[in-house]
Amino acid sequence: MAGVHGSKGENVVLLVEHNPVYTIGIRSKDYSEEYEQKLKKLGAEFCRTDRGGLITYHGPGQLVAYPILNLKYFTPNMKWYICSMEKTMIGTCKYYGLNAHTTEDTGVWIGDRKIGAIGVHGRRYVTTHGVSLNCNTDLNWFKHIVPCGLKGKDVTSLSKEKGCDININDAVKPFLENFQRQFDCQLKYIDKETEEYQHKMSI
Repeated sequence: MAGVHGSKGENVVLLVEHNPVYTIGIRSKDYSEEYEQKLKKLGAEFCRTDRGGLITYHGPGQLVAYPILNLKYFTPNMKWYICSMEKTMIGTCKYYGLNAHTTEDTGVWIGDRKIGAIGVHGRRYVTTHGVSLNCNTDLNWFKHIVPCGLKGKDVTSLSKEKGCDININDAVKPFLENFQRQFDCQLKYIDKETEEYQHKMSI
């Protein structure tokens, strides 16, 4: 409702951990029905979406954030939004002593290894879809695809880079702290006992 005139919507950040699923963006013609069935046989779901970007994987051990924001309350610019989400992931990596960065390719990298992916959609400055940060993800799932269409590139995780287990619960706090810093906002946490979203944001 954030983009509907006269409505009383809220800016929300959804944090989730998916079951194994391969997702593709608007350039879906690159992926045939045969290719889809091949991936499904691995035990993963397959989902076609309206986000930007090519194929990627989401699954257990990966922190996925879906900010639903009306950028008119922040900076009404999608490039600014993407940059801010990348900086949020970079700051999370820095919390663990990792030097992450961006390149000419999409996402967040440590060296030439991708640790964070981004695929977003915006309509009337309201954002959907989001980012994913590999915490202790089983990276073998990525071997069956060319992640984000980037051939010859490797993927990594916080756990792999640090040589110890870092799970989603560990990464949530630094991720949200960096999100608040980048978006100059204050997050409100909803009681876990309710069926409402656990992370809502006020500005």
